[in-house]
Amino acid sequence: MNFLKLTLHPLGALLGLSLIFSCSDKSDVNWPVYLGDYGFFNDTAGTEINKDNVSDLQVAWTYQGGKADPENRSQIQCNPLIVDGVLYGSTASLRFIALNAATGELIWTYNPFDSDFQNFGMGVNRGLIFWESPDKQERRLYFAAGPYLHCVNADDGKLVSSFAEGGKLSLNTGLDRDVEDRFVLSNTPGVIFEDKIIIGTRVDETSGAAPGHIRAFNIHTGERAWIFHTIPHPGEYGHDTWPEEAWKEIGGANAWTGMALDPKRGYVFVPTGSASYDFYGADRHGQNLFANSVLALNARTGERIWHFQTIHHDIWDRDLPAPPNLGTITIDGQQRDVVIQITKMGFIYVFDRDTGEPVFPVEEVPAPESDMPGEMAWKTQPVPAVMPPFIRQQYHRDQVTDISGEAQEYVLDVLSRTRYGDRFLPPTEQGGIVFPGFDGGGEWGGAAFNPKTRTLFVNANEIPWIMTMVEVKDDATTNVGRGAGLYTQFCAGCHGADRQGGDFMGKVPSLVGLKDRYDQDGFASTIKNGRGAMPAFAWLRDYQVEDLAAYLLELEEKTTTAARDQGHNYDNPKKYTTTGYIKFKDHEGYPAIKPPWGTLSAIDIENAEIKWQVPFGEHEELSRRGLPVTGTENYGGPAITSNGLLFIAASQDEKFRVFDQENGKILFETELPAAGYATPSIYTVDGRQFVVIACGGGKLGTKSGDSYVAFALP
Repeated sequence: MNFLKLTLHPLGALLGLSLIFSCSDKSDVNWPVYLGDYGFFNDTAGTEINKDNVSDLQVAWTYQGGKADPENRSQIQCNPLIVDGVLYGSTASLRFIALNAATGELIWTYNPFDSDFQNFGMGVNRGLIFWESPDKQERRLYFAAGPYLHCVNADDGKLVSSFAEGGKLSLNTGLDRDVEDRFVLSNTPGVIFEDKIIIGTRVDETSGAAPGHIRAFNIHTGERAWIFHTIPHPGEYGHDTWPEEAWKEIGGANAWTGMALDPKRGYVFVPTGSASYDFYGADRHGQNLFANSVLALNARTGERIWHFQTIHHDIWDRDLPAPPNLGTITIDGQQRDVVIQITKMGFIYVFDRDTGEPVFPVEEVPAPESDMPGEMAWKTQPVPAVMPPFIRQQYHRDQVTDISGEAQEYVLDVLSRTRYGDRFLPPTEQGGIVFPGFDGGGEWGGAAFNPKTRTLFVNANEIPWIMTMVEVKDDATTNVGRGAGLYTQFCAGCHGADRQGGDFMGKVPSLVGLKDRYDQDGFASTIKNGRGAMPAFAWLRDYQVEDLAAYLLELEEKTTTAARDQGHNYDNPKKYTTTGYIKFKDHEGYPAIKPPWGTLSAIDIENAEIKWQVPFGEHEELSRRGLPVTGTENYGGPAITSNGLLFIAASQDEKFRVFDQENGKILFETELPAAGYATPSIYTVDGRQFVVIACGGGKLGTKSGDSYVAFALP
């Protein structure tokens, strides 16, 4: 595999499709699949922008889709496609658009909802899938919005009625379990191989979640072509790594990050996340295959070729956060095709593409035991022994922030009452430091791989979190008491045990004083349908919603004898959950660890060494105090070119930057209208090269935006 330099890309020939064509006009270069290439090289052949002139970049066009949330809950995480001069993307209100890629002019728009989109809990969209028939007479786009996979005509944005049910396929069906009322989405696009679209899903992370099985559907009819059970059924490989009945009740082990495709081999490489519930696994004793695994599947049949599990019996939410990169490297004089997987832990695993054998040694290191009642933490965890991690691995007193004496004193006081140390420290009722943090290390923006220099580029977070476990208790004799138990089990993880809100997937609002904002009918509708950043809890029974209302709306306490559903583990009162997703910060709200808090790294994969690492992002108010650049939290990934440039937004400071791949030097930076928590796309139209970034903001306390901004040379 080489850079996209030909009019007919070799992937297109192998697929028998034209979706990877550069275009009949050799001066045009497309960005035809999510992150640029099914191997996720994130590279483009365009070379008009180079190190000598990149400082001259200017805004070529801006498109504003409107309807950014005034309370800063909306985002745009889309990595748009560009095919034959047309850009396909999504907006802050989750409408799908086609734009003239040279001018930003709107061609069409498609609204997948019956009315204006308000339920940001239904997820963001990170990209679309483009398909074109071999005779070029039919062009389609596939994307998920809400609980459906939509198929529209790429030329006019109209539903293709022959696909599934009038152009829409329910993601809740075909999972070999009745999950019709559960939370099943697909934020990140899958891949197309031959006549199949292969997708993963996002599911909720509470007990009783839907399973994250991987499915392939016929691209013409929507019929299920195959399914791979990530929680194996009886008789399937890996079934013995779970309790006997787990396949009926346990959820998660889902592929929410996207996947990579090797069409020559007919392999699809799929990273998976943790099993549900994330932090307490007493109902899922065992190694838990195929959660937290890199899977190589036969793209035609779904058959497992090989797998590697990166976390055994996950109790830290260590989902594999991004699709793997495919590449070829030379080891001991031999060329080897490899799969490169980054992790939230900051690890890099490199596997032989055919066998799954680690190219560099991986050791099973001892891990601490859990003191949680009923929990059985796995005794060892796999850690790369040669390939260096790209973030720090442990949080100790010598890592406490030093940006001021006051900050250090505040953090040391909190630390004196909290467990810390081992990177595999199990969750505890005392409260412990989770580092690397819940959001990485590596994140969903992924990494970019330069196949010529064999260098991997990855941005990362270095933020500690505090996790405290609490037993789910309720007084089953009163509506308020039962509501308190339901709140602890299903709501406290995001809104906090004190109902003050949290930091999970953006700022989560406080529920204190909810009685002044909702009546019982409005409350019930929100619980059942979702709103803001909250997903729908349609599967809760009516009496459970009434109990939650009694607790959260501070209604009159009443004795009740309503029967409990003892048959479902998510109603089992003997459970533990967290008091919330809480970042460990100092008294001013900055991370409780020494900077850098965000980094950008270049890793030489062949020689297993870090070439360079720089702080990524800036808190200008701290720079004005005289502090060195600290880096910031960041979401979204890099895109690279064959002539040595790296384009990235992602940072909390709402800037767009271009780095030199050779040394990490900033060659260009500019402010965006809102933070670009997405991965840029690079393309050429009529010989002019563009770089476009979605500016949706809405995370890390930044304002929500509604625009795409394209840069080009004058």
